[in-house]
Amino acid sequence: METKNHIKLLFFATIRDRAGTRSLEMDIPDDMTILQLKQKLGADYPNLKESMKSVLITINREYAFDEAIVPSNAEIALFPPVSGG
Repeated sequence: METKNHIKLLFFATIRDRAGTRSLEMDIPDDMTILQLKQKLGADYPNLKESMKSVLITINREYAFDEAIVPSNAEIALFPPVSGG
């Protein structure tokens, strides 16, 4: 039996606007990576699909890369890329 991992997602700035919410909780498979999570969010929330290509993600306030496995009960924050200039 596949166990589920309960996570909390926090959306910021333009991603919050596109998501239409500040936060969201969901159950994901235990071994899901950040890349798979982004693909899931893009599929479940079409407004976010474009954002997922360049989103910055933190896991429990630490920057995370696509290959990172999402830990149990993680708090995942999604930020739009910071524009330089």
